[in-house]
Amino acid sequence: MDEQITIVIEPGDQGWWIATVPEVPGAVSQGRTEKEAREMVLDCLRELMAFRREAALQNVSAEAKIERIKLAG
Repeated sequence: MDEQITIVIEPGDQGWWIATVPEVPGAVSQGRTEKEAREMVLDCLRELMAFRREAALQNVSAEAKIERIKLAG
């Protein structure tokens, strides 16, 4: 399993930088600098994963086993 994610940072309009995580649809953000765009898209990724996790777990049966793992050590 690949334990990395990809962040694509591209120049946007009016001096902004746009950052996306291609592996995760919806993980998009922007910043005034490349560094800020990177930090913002990582925050977006964390929030998006938390939201999707909560939504997905609402439909899990009581008998299901739920395991959380860390991808990178």
